[in-house]
Amino acid sequence: MLNGEEQALASELPHKYPPFVESITKRKLKLSEVLCEAFTIGWYGEKNTKRVVQVMCYYVDGTINFYMRPIEGIMATVDLDLMKIVGYHDRQMIPVAKGDGVEYVESKQGPLYDNRIKGMTILQQDGPSFTLDGNNVRWANWDFHLGFDMRVGPVISLASIFDHDKNKYRSVLYKGYVSELFVPYQDLSEEWWFRTFLDAGEFGFGICAVPLQPSRDCPKNAKYFDGYYTSRDGTPVKIPNVFCIFERYSGDVMWRHTEAALPGDDIAVSLSGILAVKGSKYTHQDQIKEEVYGTLVAENTIAVRHNHFLTFHLDLDIDGPANSLTKTHLKTVRVANGTFPRRSYWTAVHETAKTESDAKMTFNSGDTEVTIVNPNKRTNMGHHVGYRLVPGPVAAPLLLGDDYEQIRGAFSNYHVWATPYNRSEKWAGGDFVDQAHGDDTLAAWTMKNRDIVNKDIVVWHTLGVHHVPVQEDYPIMPTLSGSFELKPTNFFDYNPVLKVKPLSSVDWVNCSAKSS
Repeated sequence: MLNGEEQALASELPHKYPPFVESITKRKLKLSEVLCEAFTIGWYGEKNTKRVVQVMCYYVDGTINFYMRPIEGIMATVDLDLMKIVGYHDRQMIPVAKGDGVEYVESKQGPLYDNRIKGMTILQQDGPSFTLDGNNVRWANWDFHLGFDMRVGPVISLASIFDHDKNKYRSVLYKGYVSELFVPYQDLSEEWWFRTFLDAGEFGFGICAVPLQPSRDCPKNAKYFDGYYTSRDGTPVKIPNVFCIFERYSGDVMWRHTEAALPGDDIAVSLSGILAVKGSKYTHQDQIKEEVYGTLVAENTIAVRHNHFLTFHLDLDIDGPANSLTKTHLKTVRVANGTFPRRSYWTAVHETAKTESDAKMTFNSGDTEVTIVNPNKRTNMGHHVGYRLVPGPVAAPLLLGDDYEQIRGAFSNYHVWATPYNRSEKWAGGDFVDQAHGDDTLAAWTMKNRDIVNKDIVVWHTLGVHHVPVQEDYPIMPTLSGSFELKPTNFFDYNPVLKVKPLSSVDWVNCSAKSS
């Protein structure tokens, strides 16, 4: 994983490199307004590699959104061990995009739209319903630990739920986090073809995290956590307010029935964090080529097509560490010579994955459900207790399987994987991702085809998004959300939310909409 010090040093080298200075002067740009950034180069079949990065530069010239103004046609290769430029090219004079219309700060937007949405806030007279003991969180009948990791950012562990009927906490999740994010860009031009990033392993979610702004990133009723990691020399680094946790009224109902007078209100506890990771970059061309690798979103500005594949590490302990993965296949059955005029119905066929190969699957067809069960525990009706994985966006990779970037990102080939727990298998892209050959990944581990029945298993779930940019993504992309659920499936003997007390309204004394 690259560290901030290395990236900063590499990014400063072009300013002292005479050929680069000449290139900037030739373009009639101010060297003092040029900002550079280091990018990993991936691996494309080389037998011998060195720790090098490609340094790309941008023209700031008064704009905060400098990513919209790349200096295309120039690229420097930096050897990180030597900390010097070992390769340089200036292949073409491509006009730098104008600074007009690239700002996103409010003060530079000109007249704003009439805001017809009234302000609102959540006030909790008696404080939040959750309690904090250091990084341990208790809310409703949930108990879990919230941690921070320099590589993956937030880590939720030791999550258990209190079962009132059994009068004890029952384990659900030992540890869960985003193991890797694979972002391959689909531009084969000189300065773009190598950009197939594995963000967690190459740059670090935790390192890239930024402090949250109270009342902007999180509501007033939020509580904040600081994050810590070690720098290159072992010095501790603190990121204040890296996470927040708060209760929100979702507006949904937990259950509803026409014969019931009152629905159950749905209150949720939310965890928020902001990652300033290397996201969507834009390329500029002085003409439209025969093959365009993105969408024309502004004058001379092409937003490059790309993917986002997030693979989650879910070390589930459903009512104990020994678990199995089951698939429920929904099958259509044709009725022949039936008593009634119905011609078909569908049924559910259950299958327990015996090995790692059995567990691999995609959700594209939508007719299979995945549940993690404890085969040693049963409900009062005899069902194995479990939690079902309800998938999020599940785009599949479109790159060829023998393409080098897909070999490195092969963990995106399936939406579900399962492995027996191994303390050395934490990162879907491998321990050392930068220029790795793809031989230490989730896809490589599962080739062992190990037994996963009634074992301490880890389930890996990949969310996938194909991003074809549109003009609304310019000059800065709106939030794109994706999520999945873990839903109790025969974990309880009946619907436990029936016993949740309805919320009572709160009347505030001397409180109005104008109160601060």
